Amino acid sequence: MNKEYENIKVIGLDADDTLWVNETYYREAEKEFAKILEAFETPNKINQELFKKEMQDLHLYGYGIKSFVLSMIDSAIEISNNTISNNAIKKIIDIGKTMINKPVELLEGVEEVLNKLAPKYRLILATKGDLLDQERKLEKSGLTKYFHHIEVLSDKKEANYSNLLNHLDVNPSEFLMIGNSLKSDVLPLVNIKANAIHVPYHTTWEHEQVKEEETNGKIYKTVNSLRDILELLN
Repeated sequence: MNKEYENIKVIGLDADDTLWVNETYYREAEKEFAKILEAFETPNKINQELFKKEMQDLHLYGYGIKSFVLSMIDSAIEISNNTISNNAIKKIIDIGKTMINKPVELLEGVEEVLNKLAPKYRLILATKGDLLDQERKLEKSGLTKYFHHIEVLSDKKEANYSNLLNHLDVNPSEFLMIGNSLKSDVLPLVNIKANAIHVPYHTTWEHEQVKEEETNGKIYKTVNSLRDILELLN
């Protein structure tokens, strides 16, 4: 075991794109959305306007598929200059329903890793998004049995993590967070003196991307896959 992890008692894991596929479905949905609005704008412009609307709506709707659908509808109305048809709105809603009903596709090695970590550490699922949707995905995943505590956060900033650790009565130095997002799963933990391991996913939402200078001087590890974590902790 790496010496820096000797004191770890509790491990938090992100869900979307750390345990199961998620962001891929949003990219597919954006393509479908662009097709619906192709008479009004180019796909690139439509995607830009949708992202801008998502950022404007984030403080109102939070994260998840439902907020994404509301932002798509709002964008469609603006892009079409209030001429979008009821049928097109229905198609946008159907995109959301399709996303919600997607099967949960576990990433490679997830169950193997959880099975080996669970007897040695208290495992916490720490994710953000829509509560109902995340509960549904967790149920479909079959992974509930591995977790001592499940927390669906409104956001993943320093204050959110500090409140979570206080609630769990865990010292930051005894906590390790594992996830695919530098912005949400790594840097906030480093900033509160906890530990973090970055497991990149092949696609990242623009809102979750960070600039190189934001990571300068930050101490964390990056691994290629979830399985690589076992070598660091064993």
